[in-house]
Formats: sequence, C-alpha cells, structure tokens
Amino acid sequence: MGFLLQPFPLPFPAALSTTKAPKRTFSPPIAAWNTKPSNFKNWAHDFRSKSLKFVLAGTVALGMSLSGLSAADAKVGVNKPELLPKEFSPVIDVAGFLSAGQEKRLCQEIADLEKDTGFKLRILSQNYPDTPGLAVKDFWEVDDRTIVFVADPTFGNILNFNVGASVDLDVPRSFWSRLSGKYGNMFYWKEKGEDASIEAAVMAISNCLRDPVGPNNCSDVK
Repeated sequence: MGFLLQPFPLPFPAALSTTKAPKRTFSPPIAAWNTKPSNFKNWAHDFRSKSLKFVLAGTVALGMSLSGLSAADAKVGVNKPELLPKEFSPVIDVAGFLSAGQEKRLCQEIADLEKDTGFKLRILSQNYPDTPGLAVKDFWEVDDRTIVFVADPTFGNILNFNVGASVDLDVPRSFWSRLSGKYGNMFYWKEKGEDASIEAAVMAISNCLRDPVGPNNCSDVK
C-alpha cells in the first residue's frame, strides 16, 4: 500500500549573511566558515529529530507496520484485536469521539461512497496506545482501494491516512496534506471537537473521490 502522512514542518537552516566584513577586523575570514560545520551539525541533528518524530507519529497513529520503517520504529506498533467490534463496521470508535447517530451517518456515507466509486473508506478513532492497531488490517481486509483514516490527536494533527496504491493513482497526494491542514490542525479540532474534524474530513474525501479524474480533481478541500 502507498502511505501518506499528515504534513510535518521541516526545519531549514537560517539564511547565511552575504554582508562583507569590514576590512579592519580581528576575526579572520575563516572564522565565518568555522561556524558552518557546527551550524550544519545542529541543523542536521534537528532535522533527524523532527523526521523521526514525523515517522513515529504516523506509525503510532496508525499502529501498523509500514514499508520503509526500521525495526526500531516498528516497536511502536500495536496489535490488540480484543478492541475490535464483534461485528464488521467501517467505523471503529475506540476513543469515543462519535455519537451513535454520527457513527450511523458515517457508515451510510461510506457505504454509498463504496457503491458509487469502488473505493473503501475505513475510519478508526483512537488515543494511542488504546488502539486495535495491526488488527484492523485483516478485520477490514485492507487492499489497494482502501483508505484507512485514523483520527488520533496524540501528535497534534488529528487526521492521519494510509492510502492504497489504486487510490494514490486517482487522488493527488497534495489533497491529503491540504485536508490534514484544514480540518486536522489542533486549533480546528480543539474548537470544533474531534467529531467535527472527522465528519468534515469524511465529506471532503467523499467529494474528492466523486470528482471526475483529471488535472483539477480534488483541487478543493470542501
């Protein structure tokens, strides 16, 4: 499966000054260059730290083993089939973000979407580590036409997506980033509620998947 995570800010080194030093100075020109290795080292360390948080955030949120992750990262995966419902449902609300009525409406929207487009949307709300994790893969029979939408506020942005390869062919990757940025940011879900973020994201996904495939499909997060 193709995998896409919520956007994460990457650090960039500060722009270097181009102003020439005065002719009369006790600091030799080489001094300016001597600071670069240290600055670069600090930036690289910060970049690796941020990147690790990025990878771990996605892994923890989904609780799934994803291609490209190291063995160390895989340790954060969770597999708790006992948290799965006894009967099949496209919505698993472990965190209790949704009311019974909301869950019913989402299930109906998902069923209509699958009937109309062939794509399978699956929703898991959780607060890591209280998650069925890996168990959802078999429970939902996740395949290339499946979108696993995990709502987990653990790392700030509540919207996380695992996107199947066939979905990736029809939906621009930028759509998922824009969707996370609009409805998944902490300011939105803390003001509106986790349930509002989930419902808004589902409707945006539904509208996107119903768009005719082309250069402008999914250009707007509705």
